[in-house]
Amino acid sequence: MASSLHERPNANRMVAVFKSIVVGTDGSSTAAEAVRRAADLAGAVGAQVHLVSAYEAGPPGGGQAEGSSGAQEPPKEVEDQLAQAAEKIEQQGVSVERHARQGPPSDALIAVAEEQSADLIVVGNKGMTDAKRFLLGSVPDRVSHHAPCGVMIVRTT
Repeated sequence: MASSLHERPNANRMVAVFKSIVVGTDGSSTAAEAVRRAADLAGAVGAQVHLVSAYEAGPPGGGQAEGSSGAQEPPKEVEDQLAQAAEKIEQQGVSVERHARQGPPSDALIAVAEEQSADLIVVGNKGMTDAKRFLLGSVPDRVSHHAPCGVMIVRTT
């Protein structure tokens, strides 16, 4: 049987490629653009978004329970950033799960991608100040070299 010009035999195959997409936010406009692009892609293919925000440890003993593993509760600012970005993703009809992680942004993205068996990590091409990038390396560079899955670097500036 001949297929019509309107049939797309590979369309279902594309949908199966991305079921889980990880993207980070720090509340900046460049991160918002990466989140928007991840949500657009997730909406188009029916994937779930895992939204990640990294934070640095506070002063020693600050909010840490005795006998804990050393991880601190995320600051309210981080929770607020995740909530605001998640709301925008949900408004597009996309399922989203929030992850606040202590440590460098690249490590947080990679850890969540591993834990969630993600198919893709979306990162922006810019975001850090020059001094921080010099000390830590750029997030896109570190993620692209160590990710357990594909990486999409979007132009955010």
